[in-house]
Amino acid sequence: MSRISKTRIAKGALKAGLFAACSTISLSAGGGVALAQSEAANADSADVIVVTSRRREESLQDVPIAVTAYSGEALEAAGALDLTALQLTTPNTTLEVSRGSNSTITPFIRGVGQQDPVAGFEQGVGIYVDDIYINRPQGAVLEIYDVERIEVLRGPQGTLYGRNTIGGAIKYVTRRLNPEEPEVRLLARGGSYAQADVIGTVSLPLTDTLRVGGSVGYFHRNGFGDNLFLDGVENYNKEILAGRFSVEFEPNENFFFRVAGDYLNDDSDPRQGHRLIDGQFTPGAFPVLDNVFDTRAGLNEPRQEVQTRGLSGLAEWYVTDEITIKNILAYRDGWSESPIDFDSLPIADLDVPVRYEDDQFSEEFQIIYEGDRLQGLVGFYYLDARAFNIFESILGTLTELSSPPLTGLRIGDVNTKTWAVFGDFTYSLTDELSISFGGRYTEDERTALVVDQLFIGAGTGLLTGPPGTLLSTDTNQTFNETFTDFSPRASITWEPTDDLTIYASYSQGFKGGGFDPRGDVDTVPDGNNDGFVDDAEINAFIGFEPEEVDTYELGVKKSLWDNRYTSSFAFFYSDYANVQIPGSVGVDADGDGIAEDFAGVTTNAAEARILGIEYEGNALLYEAERGGGLNARWSLGWIDAEYQEFIGPDGTDVSDERFFQNTPEWSASVYATWSQPFGIAKHEGDLALTSGFSYRSFTNNFEVETPLDQPGYVLFDASLVWTSTDGRWQVGVHGKNLTDKEYIVAGYDFFTIPPFLGLEGTLTAFYGNPRQIFGTVGVQF
Repeated sequence: MSRISKTRIAKGALKAGLFAACSTISLSAGGGVALAQSEAANADSADVIVVTSRRREESLQDVPIAVTAYSGEALEAAGALDLTALQLTTPNTTLEVSRGSNSTITPFIRGVGQQDPVAGFEQGVGIYVDDIYINRPQGAVLEIYDVERIEVLRGPQGTLYGRNTIGGAIKYVTRRLNPEEPEVRLLARGGSYAQADVIGTVSLPLTDTLRVGGSVGYFHRNGFGDNLFLDGVENYNKEILAGRFSVEFEPNENFFFRVAGDYLNDDSDPRQGHRLIDGQFTPGAFPVLDNVFDTRAGLNEPRQEVQTRGLSGLAEWYVTDEITIKNILAYRDGWSESPIDFDSLPIADLDVPVRYEDDQFSEEFQIIYEGDRLQGLVGFYYLDARAFNIFESILGTLTELSSPPLTGLRIGDVNTKTWAVFGDFTYSLTDELSISFGGRYTEDERTALVVDQLFIGAGTGLLTGPPGTLLSTDTNQTFNETFTDFSPRASITWEPTDDLTIYASYSQGFKGGGFDPRGDVDTVPDGNNDGFVDDAEINAFIGFEPEEVDTYELGVKKSLWDNRYTSSFAFFYSDYANVQIPGSVGVDADGDGIAEDFAGVTTNAAEARILGIEYEGNALLYEAERGGGLNARWSLGWIDAEYQEFIGPDGTDVSDERFFQNTPEWSASVYATWSQPFGIAKHEGDLALTSGFSYRSFTNNFEVETPLDQPGYVLFDASLVWTSTDGRWQVGVHGKNLTDKEYIVAGYDFFTIPPFLGLEGTLTAFYGNPRQIFGTVGVQF
């Protein structure tokens, strides 16, 4: 199995108490930070907390990166449900379910991200499952089950993780199988909104060298609201079936092979928005609903469904005590269909049904070296990926003006072929002082087919309705561009004592360029004023360049008073260049003064600077003689993100009027846990009561002010969990958002932000989860 070098283990043994007390972070019942207190109290040399933030195994304390590691056991004990729970206790991090979807993720870290999930746009935060990059956001709101740990890396990770990690990376690491004896784990949850989750995990050694296993999870919850127009359709419900399987072969201590597969089927009802305004064309016909989770959305075609699946192979060869060779081969694909009703009305004022498809093949080869003073790796990476989307923009209420309904059809078919070579090394100048350096060269080829057509009729027959009559084809063109980049990284680390680590680092990352899949050639301006739009002008208008971030960071990780107080602190400053700004313009196809459609316009319009701090800590306030005690933990993030240049549509600098989206200035959490020995029916165990809150300040949902912006809010959570001493049983009660706070996480605004689409007006909001109370029972055989 994978291992740390003898030098690292010896060094880690000296710091084990610090790692256990400061670095093993988990979620409380409501998503709050909670430390595994028993680990802190009983730390020994076996408690070295290992992460792979730099693609090689290291103790967390030694890594010159701002990283938060959540252990799988504590996540399970806390009742953490999916990745979005992590945002409440990870500084300067936003993880939300995207608007109009149930399982598409919108991640932002340190002000960098992307909330538009269509083909052609890349994420600014990389999602990795067992070191395999998930190329698309659809289906990436991962349920938390059978997980060893989750690492949240903040700041650009371009050197080791490549393109599209300029904000950071999230590493979801699944458990490996038990090599010694059969193991069965069962977990059941039940609670409000008829929540009923069941997860079963099996690990079965067939021989001394071969084992098989897997997990299956069924996740059910009734809707937080209802669709008041469509009978039997709920809103914000959950109906997910997911599973993983693996086969592991370990012929001897020097070789390890793993074949793993995963599958997810999300059969939840469409997630539609809550209108914030009455109908504008027919006032009084559609008053604002009382329940923010209810909707009147009339679109229910195509049928809502999401499927993803993957297959991977991992090979590790421990050539010597110092050299390891690793190879990761993977294939993934997925598809989803969704009837997104932008206006959330029973009439087709602005309906956008969509279908997404994606597939990817990746290969990564690494050589890892772990010497006494030099550690590092070199590697090669290749990705061949396709992302496809087709969506219709149905503006049916034009019939109210004696006009036929019109439908715009958009097709984006984007192929990506990218390869990279990379290396990263750490050299210990002395026992206390080390330097790290690395770099990555990437060649990134993008080919995009962009189609834009306008049909007469409510639908085209491809996604909804009978086949319409083609009125015009404005765009049917293939674009191609190759981008290259070199991303360097360097750091210096000073460890004057076993309880103190100080580091300074520089890192760079880039997000791939491409072509707007919603582009319309007819909207390309005549930049040369020669009465003709040539191919160069079309490519420049439809395409956009990569964006880059250069980040400088100073960090301190500290332990005091025999590990009763532990903390990590980071200050960062980032220069953000060539920022990609997705936008759209209305298209008046027939010259009647009304926009019948919209077209995408994405530009590298902005330059920005970002600075901030991150502070996480834990304090053992009271330790009882008979075990247990009182533990407090906290997280704090502050960020000042400011555009220094933002070129508006008219060519002027509007940076003073633009804001960073999904980036609250302040994010914080404080949680406390009281634990004590408590036996149940002759079973010895520990009872832990956790309570606390998380806070997020005012948040802009777009680059401009809108009614969808969310004022600051606080969420209160609590949990009560009993765990048997032998680890076999765990019973808990968890409460999230106990005050039932309503808060907006996403939305559509074509009412106050141009283009103004839909006669009735489109201003719809999506909300975070309401109060939920649920119980959990877990057993291991």
